[in-house]
Amino acid sequence: MLAKEEAREKLEGNFCPDTSIVIEGILSKKVEEGEIEGTILIHRAVISELEHQANLGKPIGFAGLEELKKLKELEKEGKIRVEIIGNKPKFSEIKYAKFGWIDSIIRESALEHDAYLITSDYVQAETGKAEGLKVIYIEPVRKVKLKIEDFFTPDTMSIHLKEGVVPYAKRGRPGNWEFVPIGDKPLTKEEMEEMAKEIVEVVRTTKEGFIEFDRKGSTIVQFRNYRIVIARPPFSDGWEITASRPIVKLSLKDYKLPKKLIERFEKRAEGILIAGAPGMGKSCFAQALAEFYLSKNKVVKTIESPRDLQLPASITQYSKSLASSEEIHDVLLLSRPDYTVFDEMRDDPDFKLFSDLRLAGVGMIGVVHATEPI
Repeated sequence: MLAKEEAREKLEGNFCPDTSIVIEGILSKKVEEGEIEGTILIHRAVISELEHQANLGKPIGFAGLEELKKLKELEKEGKIRVEIIGNKPKFSEIKYAKFGWIDSIIRESALEHDAYLITSDYVQAETGKAEGLKVIYIEPVRKVKLKIEDFFTPDTMSIHLKEGVVPYAKRGRPGNWEFVPIGDKPLTKEEMEEMAKEIVEVVRTTKEGFIEFDRKGSTIVQFRNYRIVIARPPFSDGWEITASRPIVKLSLKDYKLPKKLIERFEKRAEGILIAGAPGMGKSCFAQALAEFYLSKNKVVKTIESPRDLQLPASITQYSKSLASSEEIHDVLLLSRPDYTVFDEMRDDPDFKLFSDLRLAGVGMIGVVHATEPI
């Protein structure tokens, strides 16, 4: 049974939600709107998984715990009954939640209590149906705009938001910008947490972005053309969100380079380093160079961390953070690109990978931070 079919009529009985629906915050809304009546059975495995995520500093953990608190408040108002069921899972079961351990526990509980399995995870819903369960699948709400986008104007390169500080932005163009306040009221911890939660939720439920890193103190997200960095305590001294985007997209012709240099790019240059200070347009130039080689019928790929270059679909973008140097090395040698753009080369392993691939005959374009050529 799909939520779209069931939302028109009131459902009564026992409901066993999984972690996905709790994180989405949809369940409490369905109760408030009178679409669900009866008893919500919260398995201790759901609580433990959310607690684990919150202990890691991940916004989805806090979002889920907030939803559970809302459900308890609705119980006090007499709108629903909430029961905590089941045994606390072992650490190994929480650790391997992504492999379906927790989901299987929730399905078993739904069967045991003759309850509706309620989820916003499509795979969980289909698995539950295959096992003969009563399933309510509620498709995740797909927001099309983030709150942080309201801070951007056409000439805004990046925004810098921090708990207890007024919002700031870099406005202008690469190499010619100014850092200006864009508000007169310091942002609260609650506002920062809400924006961080929204970013993660939207990226998880749409195909317009992905999470590149998700560590205890930081999360790096690519959403459309926005690169978003979320930092939180204890890693930082307060919640912080930095979002940047390219405001110009140039072709190689726009740089008005000498004809001799263009000819060298086309015929002889196969080991290129692009160096510059942050915000000076290095990635923008690398982007233009990648598209230049693509226009010459060359096979082009990229290595990025995060993947934030705005490139045609015919250029494959690999994530350095989600693969080892050995894996990238093997994939590139076997897939035989003519040119590879290595964006954000930072440490010894990056430079070693660059040199190994170049010596193996792959044309390499590296991007490094430097204030002047050596």
